[in-house]
Amino acid sequence: MPVDEKSTIDTTSPEVQLISPKIEEGIVFQTDKEELDLIVEVKDQGKVRFVSVNKEIFRNNEAGVYVTTHKLRPGNNELIIRAMDDMNNLTEHTFTVEFQPPIVTLEDKILNESKYYGLLIGVNDYIDDNIEDLDNPIRDSENLYYTLTRQYTFDPDNVTILRNPTRAEIIAALDALRGRISTNDNVLIFYAGHGTYDSKAEIGYWLPSDANRSNTANWFRNSTLVDYLKAIESKHTLLISDACFAGSIFKSRSVEMSKEVIYDKIYELQSRKAITSGTLTEVPDESAFIKYLIKKLEENSETYLSSEDLFLSMRDAVTFNSSVLPRYGEIQNVGNEGGD
Repeated sequence: MPVDEKSTIDTTSPEVQLISPKIEEGIVFQTDKEELDLIVEVKDQGKVRFVSVNKEIFRNNEAGVYVTTHKLRPGNNELIIRAMDDMNNLTEHTFTVEFQPPIVTLEDKILNESKYYGLLIGVNDYIDDNIEDLDNPIRDSENLYYTLTRQYTFDPDNVTILRNPTRAEIIAALDALRGRISTNDNVLIFYAGHGTYDSKAEIGYWLPSDANRSNTANWFRNSTLVDYLKAIESKHTLLISDACFAGSIFKSRSVEMSKEVIYDKIYELQSRKAITSGTLTEVPDESAFIKYLIKKLEENSETYLSSEDLFLSMRDAVTFNSSVLPRYGEIQNVGNEGGD
């Protein structure tokens, strides 16, 4: 007896199962990941012609497993999965995925995106007998090191102390620092030691341990430092100099900043700032500047401390307890954008 041809026609649609992630139709699946990895399994008694996820179409494969990555936009996203067999039987399932982007706080950026690097330079002893030795710069550098690494976001492996360095050693350390820094990182450079200023040439200098009073061959001029600050492509660089230092490094004397600008905004803008212990005058070996700098750092209880706030917190104490007039401002010609 002939078989009824109609009874052999396949009218069963393909069976679709979303293996991963486990999402049910009609229930919103929530994620904080921008990309969703999908694994879809399709079974059919005949041959699968195609499987699609939204506009992405997959041809049949023998295993019947289809893998794709779907990029999500914030809010609800519809995932429409279709499967058709060679008899034109179609299955369609719609899933809803809500993408909630994680809130990235300033703390997240600092801890996850940025590293804090420090280069701390202290010069006590000078080879040239005509330059007076100092007692405290190395100790001050070490005290600052302990404060930064114990109370702030400075990994000890990322902070270098140079004790009585020569000019060549300072340059080598700046070269090494430049090679480690990314555009998300932050840098603090500290110098304590003798400094001098050539008023005719309007050039300021640090005096490394191999400086000679009679010639400038081994003096470290502020223009060289500015060149390095240009080359170090950090997000923020703060220079702290406890020495007589040329005012020409500053772009301006102003310390004014809009207090309406919140920290996560000013953190996004690049900054190149400096805090110095004096203008063009000599500074004493027993430094009120570093004393109150470290004191304010140790007493700080705020989560975020800007360089401006640090300066303002110590300025009056330094001024009233010494003959030094500390200064704060932007370093000129090194890419400062108003951040901190």
